[in-house]
Amino acid sequence: MVGVLALQGDFEAHRKMLESLGATVREVRVPADLEGVDGLVIPGGESTTMTLGIEREGLAAPLRQLVEGGAPVLGTCAGLIMLDRAHLGVLDVTAERNAFGRQVHSFEADLDLDEIGADVPAIFIRAPWVSEHGDGVEVLAEVEGHAVAVRQGDVLAVSFHPELNGETRLHEWLLRRIAKTTNGAEAR
Repeated sequence: MVGVLALQGDFEAHRKMLESLGATVREVRVPADLEGVDGLVIPGGESTTMTLGIEREGLAAPLRQLVEGGAPVLGTCAGLIMLDRAHLGVLDVTAERNAFGRQVHSFEADLDLDEIGADVPAIFIRAPWVSEHGDGVEVLAEVEGHAVAVRQGDVLAVSFHPELNGETRLHEWLLRRIAKTTNGAEAR
């Protein structure tokens, strides 16, 4: 079972993409929704609104426990921010919000992501970047010298929106990691 944090943002697009890959998906809004979840997607959206929703619903500690328990996680755009040191604190990075500028500075780029593949089409909308990271964090891709895709253990965080253009390789990575961490059981 794959959870998609569904407090705000484009969680529906992630759910549909995961379902198209054969996964069973549950939208996560309250701590009880995490029961039986083997992995998680934290979508893009507005990080301040997400933070308020997480606080309101009492989700911070259960989300941390899920990640610390070994559940693989994919965070996209604001999801990267939510995973950083200043928010959930499960990814040893500092994310800089809206680092590439306002909405009018949105752009697309093809990235080569170690472990994911070459020519990954990436859509950046008010995107963050990783301004600092710990030794255990692997930088998978950069734009203009700034880290935009990082991995620490089974947590993969990117500054862009793969769900907007049908790019499935990041979600496929998540499903493979879930299958591996659940001793080969299907993440469906």
